[in-house]
Parts: sequence; structure tokens; C-alpha cells
Amino acid sequence: MAKKDKQIDYVWSDKKRPFLGLPISFTRYYLTENRLITRAGLFNVDEDELELYRIVDKSLKRTFWRRIFGVGTLVLFCKDVDTPEKHVVSVKCPREVSDLIGSYISQYRDRYAIRGRDMIGSAGDGDCDHY
Repeated sequence: MAKKDKQIDYVWSDKKRPFLGLPISFTRYYLTENRLITRAGLFNVDEDELELYRIVDKSLKRTFWRRIFGVGTLVLFCKDVDTPEKHVVSVKCPREVSDLIGSYISQYRDRYAIRGRDMIGSAGDGDCDHY
């Protein structure tokens, strides 16, 4: 399941599957041991990286038709300034992907002794006192 692309070991990767569960999109998702990377575009490529330890909660959304075709959307709630909500849209086997992301979040936090209380106020939500 691990792939190698430009010296980065990907644990999981998939494409957005917007129509009948078919991967006919230019949006691709990559998971490494410590980041979730989203690349979108054909000619102009936009890349967004999210450190896994910043994810505080996750949700899974599957409509009736998406369940029939085996895809779903993960919504990751993050303590990140530019991405407070990350939508991983229409990926295959979303429950397994959610569990995989959750296990890597736990491993990363245990390795660096990071807990949710360490991230309170890290999203720049203005709760700092300025004197």
C-alpha cells in the first residue's frame, strides 16, 4: 500500500471520485506518517499540507448514492489557521481511511507527547492577551 514519490513514502493515496465512484478528477490525496497532502489541478497545481497532530476531530459523511458506490467524504476539524475544516471528498473505503488517519494521529501525538490541550489557542482565534 505504500508508494514512493520523490523521496516521500505515502502510506495511502487516492483520487477524488465525484461521479459513480470513478476516479475522474484532478484532485489527489496523499497520507504520510505525519501529513495529509492534497493536490488539485491539471495545469496549475495547488498543494495543501496538513500536519496530523493538528486534527482534533473527524467526521464521516456518506449519502445513499455514495454508499452504493463505496465512497464517502471525511471531514477533519483542525487547529490550523488556513484550514479549520479539511474535506477529503469522495474517497474509496472512507471508514478504513478514517481509521488509518486516526492511528497515525495517535502515533504522531504519542511520539512527540502532544495532546489536545497543547493546541488550545493555536489556530489564531484571538484569545491571547495583548498588553
